[in-house]
Amino acid sequence: MIVTDWIHTIAGFFILFSMALGVDYGNNPFFVHKYWLFFTAFVGLNLFQFGITKFCPLGMILKALGVPETRK
Repeated sequence: MIVTDWIHTIAGFFILFSMALGVDYGNNPFFVHKYWLFFTAFVGLNLFQFGITKFCPLGMILKALGVPETRK
């Protein structure tokens, strides 16, 4: 997997995880507090600004860890 694959995978996981913790629908065993939805918004805003500026802090971390930027 390359950097952009990891960014999409991690962002998708964070969105699903924070939605599970922030949405109260009946007997949701994972619900903690509705403020977890701010984390969902934060991840979405980071994806949005990455699409415009091509700058992503997670991308910088992944590159420093040696994740390749292109497929061979």
